[in-house]
Amino acid sequence: MTPEHAIALIKAASVPGKAAEMAAYHKVDRPYLGTANPAIEALCKAWRADLTLEDRLSVCAGLWHSNIHEARIAAAKLLTQARIRPDDTAAWQLICEWVPQFDAWAIADHTCIAAQKRLVADPSRLDTVEAWTTSPLMWQRRAALVATLPFARFNHPDPAQSEARERVLIWAASYLSDKDWFIQKAVAWWLRDLSKHDAARTAAFLAEFGDLMKPWARKEAAQYL
Repeated sequence: MTPEHAIALIKAASVPGKAAEMAAYHKVDRPYLGTANPAIEALCKAWRADLTLEDRLSVCAGLWHSNIHEARIAAAKLLTQARIRPDDTAAWQLICEWVPQFDAWAIADHTCIAAQKRLVADPSRLDTVEAWTTSPLMWQRRAALVATLPFARFNHPDPAQSEARERVLIWAASYLSDKDWFIQKAVAWWLRDLSKHDAARTAAFLAEFGDLMKPWARKEAAQYL
């Protein structure tokens, strides 16, 4: 399957009139086809089953390069898989190539979900993510927290997962001077999720750094405490 064929199948599942609605909602100047996420997911599920990893990576690269909103969503979904065999660096490297190109939350979030799977599979990849935390691009800095959300969600983290959790909390603390809404929201999101699994650690973070957070972000982080 070629990227062009994949795009044609995505377009065939579009809803009349939806493309204009999506363009108005996402407010980013790129092509929109008007295809809903469930339809894209159904296509990607079949493609993940049918394509070799090599072919999937080729299709993903083409989908992303098209700059079509739904194609980029599909590229991310094609790599959203807990176990990729062989889990060499190719899928991870492709995701990392996309991160500096983020310009909107939806594409960023779908790609970060794919990144989450690869980070849980190999936490040493956090060394790469750490460089994102000092990027001049807000979306890339935000991605460092969104991509690491699974480490906030372990009930019984192993030593590597615990180390990763503490590492991300250091990054979160370093973000608190950044008052961008998306950054503060990402910090609050991470802490809120952590509070469901380690309330004491979340409370300790807020006790130390809560005064540096926007009041609404602090309130959201403490929602389940």
